[in-house]
Amino acid sequence: MSSSSSSPRETYEEDREYESQAKRLKTEEGEIDYSAEEGENRREATPRSGGDGSGGRSFSQPYVMMMPFKRQALVEFENIDSAKECVTFAADEPVYIAGQQAFFNYSTSKRITRPGNTDDPSGGNKVLLLSIQNPLYPITVDVLYTVCNPVGKVQRIVIFKRNGIQAMLMFESVLCAQKAKAALNGADIYAGCCTLKIEYARPTRLNVIRNDNDSWDYTKPYLGRRDRGKGRQRQAILGEHPSSFRHDGYGSHGPLLPLPSRYRMGSRDTPELVAYPLPQASSSYMHGGNPSGSVVMVSGLHQLKMNCSRVFNLFCLYGNIEKVKFMKTIPGTALVEMGDEYAVERAVTHLNNVKLFGKRLNVCVSKQHSVVPSQIFELEDGTSSYKDFAMSKNNRFTSAGQASKNIIQPPSCVLHYYNVPLCVTEETFTKLCNDHEVLTFIKYKVFDAKPSAKTLSGLLEWECKTDAVEALTALNHYQIRVPNGSNPYTLKLCFSTSSHL
Repeated sequence: MSSSSSSPRETYEEDREYESQAKRLKTEEGEIDYSAEEGENRREATPRSGGDGSGGRSFSQPYVMMMPFKRQALVEFENIDSAKECVTFAADEPVYIAGQQAFFNYSTSKRITRPGNTDDPSGGNKVLLLSIQNPLYPITVDVLYTVCNPVGKVQRIVIFKRNGIQAMLMFESVLCAQKAKAALNGADIYAGCCTLKIEYARPTRLNVIRNDNDSWDYTKPYLGRRDRGKGRQRQAILGEHPSSFRHDGYGSHGPLLPLPSRYRMGSRDTPELVAYPLPQASSSYMHGGNPSGSVVMVSGLHQLKMNCSRVFNLFCLYGNIEKVKFMKTIPGTALVEMGDEYAVERAVTHLNNVKLFGKRLNVCVSKQHSVVPSQIFELEDGTSSYKDFAMSKNNRFTSAGQASKNIIQPPSCVLHYYNVPLCVTEETFTKLCNDHEVLTFIKYKVFDAKPSAKTLSGLLEWECKTDAVEALTALNHYQIRVPNGSNPYTLKLCFSTSSHL
């Protein structure tokens, strides 16, 4: 039997690569084998009485497997009569879970195959691998300790940021690790972002050589410890903010942690705006650690169609761009120096493995601390292999107010366009696509402008995400000239929150 805490009319799109591994795997016996899956939580459920919206009605003890990214669950009862009773009861009387109505239907599967190590602690591992999806805010050992230690005692943490942000946590026992995986897999550390994907790690033990922002041994608290201030970081994580920042609007079923206070705008009128850290104020000393790399390495770039400006057009959506340099010794590879390490984290998270002009990008944190303008050569299109964008007006994170207006989104098939003159039409965009040799959009929408407005904005939808990414890379910051106008208009594009028009 399956249940869902969302209406059947609602759809949820999970743009995460590992979700495909959470699809049902049918066996020859017609059962579901979930032992190889990574995106679900399994647990034995204990019947509750009262407070669940079912009038205290209880059924036989079920086995529950959570599918958090689908907002669904599979529930296996001890006998078919209990399952029928549950479905019948929910059809007659609404059942609410975490404040939302749950809908119960029969599953096509007869039983749920249990994983082999659920009841046998010796069959598991006390080291977990955590992948943090959509990490819009800094992830430190303090953040992970605050989230995980209440579930199971944490002994060691190591964070690494090569391809996105991942961490390994060593727990006191296998049982603690199992509890943490079951309780936290699929949860958001902060609202709508920093989502945890948890699986068992291959190593059975972690070695920590020093205690800092990216690694910590809680069995040896003074192992190379740096002075981070007495309780300063832990207090901020636990949400002890000044009163002017306590307008987060989270309910009792919100994220694991409130937003760090320095990412909240102080205005009561705009409580949900996020102020991303600026380059000049983003050093890691603000939360006690050595600065992470602010240079990203991008490989898989099309040698004929990509240049420094087009790299800027794509990466500027996730942070300020300082410099771009193509590497002479490695064709199709470029180094991008960004404003801060958080911009790098966002770029790696959203652009790694994205397909662009027939090639798949590999985006990772570089070992370089900065981009040096050496070995400059001419690219295939005749432009320079190096360009400095530090003073570019097209950087979008140069002030707190400007940064808060940015839409931080993964690539999608819908682009939001703005800052175009009133004379621009659908035919104008079609001509731009043809002139730049990118596929034309399939749907066009213009927003109603105020009578006093001097520019237009709207949405463009492409057939697929790849086509939209290519269009943005080619057209972003195109200069639109108006007859009898003195200055051109700079077309600005970003990925939209809308999935379709």
